[in-house]
Amino acid sequence: MGSRQVTAWHHKNITVAGLGVSGVSAARALAGLGASVTVVDGGDSEALRARAAELGELGISVRLADADTLPAGTELVVTSPGWQPGSPLFAAAAAAGVDVVGDVEIAWRLRGENAAPWLAITGTNGKTTTTQMLASILRAAGLRTAAVGNIGTPIIDVVTGEEEYDVLAVELSSYQLHWAPSVRAHSAVVLNLAPDHLDWHGTMAAYAADKGRIYEGNTVACVYNVADKATEDLVVEADVEEGCRAIGFTLGAPGPSMLGVVDGILVDRAFVDNRQKNAQELAEVSDVVPAAPHNIANALAAAALARAYGVPPRAVRDGLRDFRPDAHRIAHVDEVDGVTYIDDSKATNTHAAQASLAAYEPVVWIAGGLAKGATFDELVTRSAKRLRAAVLIGADRALIRDALARHAPEVPVVELERTDTGAMLAAVREAARLAEPGDTVLLAPACASMDMFANYNKRGDAFADAVRELAAAGA
Repeated sequence: MGSRQVTAWHHKNITVAGLGVSGVSAARALAGLGASVTVVDGGDSEALRARAAELGELGISVRLADADTLPAGTELVVTSPGWQPGSPLFAAAAAAGVDVVGDVEIAWRLRGENAAPWLAITGTNGKTTTTQMLASILRAAGLRTAAVGNIGTPIIDVVTGEEEYDVLAVELSSYQLHWAPSVRAHSAVVLNLAPDHLDWHGTMAAYAADKGRIYEGNTVACVYNVADKATEDLVVEADVEEGCRAIGFTLGAPGPSMLGVVDGILVDRAFVDNRQKNAQELAEVSDVVPAAPHNIANALAAAALARAYGVPPRAVRDGLRDFRPDAHRIAHVDEVDGVTYIDDSKATNTHAAQASLAAYEPVVWIAGGLAKGATFDELVTRSAKRLRAAVLIGADRALIRDALARHAPEVPVVELERTDTGAMLAAVREAARLAEPGDTVLLAPACASMDMFANYNKRGDAFADAVRELAAAGA
């Protein structure tokens, strides 16, 4: 990092909003550059007090249980991703003429002169899997890389750390993009767009606009989903560098400047000579695990970004072969009495659940939780023919029940009112009762988990535990 950048932060009064992982990372980095940092957080738990004490030893002020008042003299506010734009702290900042940016924006500003370029990924669903796939492909090419951003190590820690990288695979949420006006990626993708987090963004148009920021200033490729025209529209609207190309990915046969699938082969017609006539084989569909349609789409998007960076075809194949998704993403749990049990607890919205349901047939569907303002009519309409039955849990299960009654009245539905720790075991037992040999019992809740579980991981663990108990009982 150059001395000019260090000087730019020296003695600057900065308020960091939020004492979570990204907030602590930002506070440490900025204080290390000589900034005067105050962290504010609305909570006041024992864990927060412990973090505050650690930061206090670094000369960082922390104000707990008071996140609405702008500290006197603040020259810049750095927010954690989840803080809503309408927060009183930000209103006070606006009134005082103080900019609000996010940790990703700070990371971009703190990069060194020869910093690793960013290959950036966003979308309603599939971000983490695609980012990890991309990192696996880049490593297979012998490149020094890391999966960062909305995943793993805070991105500020990576760009200010001592380890050097050739290129970074950067997952960005709509929250992070909202607060990152200066980021300019080498290449980027919006995987898909569906209503989500509208309680934060306010409207679908605002949500899409924030996602579309990922394309601004791209230098080599803007990758879009051929099956989701809204993603291509964002490419058309973006202001990119001269020569930057629009690259599509599709589960069908690709046209020129696209990646797609032909006879079980992932092929590239974008980064080849004479793309009007030629195609390059990259990998087989069987190299993608699991080979569900939406996961193949993730693989194509990752391959497109890697190829935009110049990665050879063999590295795409090897990287995809080496990759295994995180837990609770269309994970095979067990087969009991001829019925397969799949954990996709990460399917926390309707778009993700629809993709998951499309991969199996027939399905006994376990769904429900916190709807986050979502509606379920389109999901049920598109998935009804695949459903053997449905078992509904959670606070907003009635919304799914009513959609099933309207659009799939022939599908048997079991509602579970209980919300204790044994609710998932009861749901799995009901699903097992309804399932027939050859069926799939699929946990794809289409809802958030926090009404019953700490997070989607705990919900998936409860499902897996229940399936194992079911298997043991039948042994």
